Amino acid sequence: MVSFSRTDHSILGRWWWTVDRWTMAAVMLIAVIGVVLIQAASPAVANRIGLTTFHFIERHLMILLPSLALVVAVSLLSPRGVRRLAVIMFLAALFGVLMTLFVGMEIKGATRWLQLPGLSVQPSEFLKPAFAVVAAWLFALHRNQENVPGIPVAAGLYALIVILLMSQPDLGQTFVVTCVFFGQFFLAGLPIVFVASLVVLGVTGLVSAYFLFPHVQSRIDRFLDPSTGDNFQVAKSMQAFERGGIWGTGPGQGQVKMTIPDAHADFIFSVAGEELGMVVCAIIICLFGFVVLRSLSRASNDQSLFVMLAASGLTMQFGLQALINMGSALHLMPTKGMTLPFISYGGSSLIALGIGMGMLLALTRKRFGPGESL
Repeated sequence: MVSFSRTDHSILGRWWWTVDRWTMAAVMLIAVIGVVLIQAASPAVANRIGLTTFHFIERHLMILLPSLALVVAVSLLSPRGVRRLAVIMFLAALFGVLMTLFVGMEIKGATRWLQLPGLSVQPSEFLKPAFAVVAAWLFALHRNQENVPGIPVAAGLYALIVILLMSQPDLGQTFVVTCVFFGQFFLAGLPIVFVASLVVLGVTGLVSAYFLFPHVQSRIDRFLDPSTGDNFQVAKSMQAFERGGIWGTGPGQGQVKMTIPDAHADFIFSVAGEELGMVVCAIIICLFGFVVLRSLSRASNDQSLFVMLAASGLTMQFGLQALINMGSALHLMPTKGMTLPFISYGGSSLIALGIGMGMLLALTRKRFGPGESL
């Protein structure tokens, strides 16, 4: 077992005594639960579409291990290093999202993926954490340097991102980016009157999306009145929770999961509900809540505005994505096709989450020097 002395001033030694080990342990535990659930949920999906029984669990582990390695590697960075990584990733992801409009793969009526040799990539997954850090940097520059128009630049980038994402179209990612951006805007000192105006603007945008995009209208209609369309997955999801009850049917003993097309991805929380029951589902929710609350607490104590805004934005993004996934599975909101962080099967999502969580851990590390938070 590796251990480090408090007098160890090596890179790993300093990292070990400054990183938030409790948050990192919670993330690792969430990932372990994800492996168990993927193993339980994916064989039926794989067999149904003609793949080998363990196709998805093998692919999941092949992506999860590098993702967790990225959590550790990126958490070694300084705040300045996080900012530089975010700028590079933002520019690359923005270009990738733009390219999806011209050469993207069309899946279920949306062009969100780029086909590369041997794999497909969803650039918007990488755009989310990168923009949270870039926006925080621009807000901090605007506050600390009067001659830098940080807020107008951030607002312009946000508008560009929304246009690109809605052109795919991808309402779910747009919703997450919008909530995080305005959350950071509020933390940066936006007057309450502007917050109210932005809420009105957001509601107007949602209503407009309802009338402009048929798939958005269909999802909202099915959420409000299941009889208006195909609500198969949601109905089966609720049936899985009902069958699982408090303690669940036991690992591998679920039956409803066999009929859920996205049981390994968007509806993996339903598998947890059926096989592990309400108690384990509550534990999963508590683990996500622990990561969010602890990270927000550590971010709020940092004296650097950039660190506070960036860490808060990454935390809001992590928590909001989990909330949307679990809320959709429980029929508390319309389905949005969003993965459950570190639990659902996914390629781009897992890698982007690894980078985002690594950034969050890097930003919330304890710092003792006067310039370390810059």
